[in-house]
Amino acid sequence: MQDGVRDHARSYHLHRLANALDTEGFHATVKTSYPAALHVFIPGAAMLAESIDCVPETGDDGRLRWYYRWSWGEVLHDAADPPAAAAKIAEVLAAR
Repeated sequence: MQDGVRDHARSYHLHRLANALDTEGFHATVKTSYPAALHVFIPGAAMLAESIDCVPETGDDGRLRWYYRWSWGEVLHDAADPPAAAAKIAEVLAAR
């Protein structure tokens, strides 16, 4: 996959997650500098923030899939389901 196509796909998935986080009451901004990342914070509590990235992986079936990943590298959720990923982020940030 060409780098430009990969960057476009990464940004696309991160924007979808940003929209899902909006419904959870969070502010999210996609930074498009390389590599693109999503910065999430709670309004009024900017110290409670997280950076999320999106990475491609080839599954056992040989198909390319995209996954959201926490800032520490752990996979957060499949990028095919942004609302579920947003719910996990909300749960973690609300617990802080």
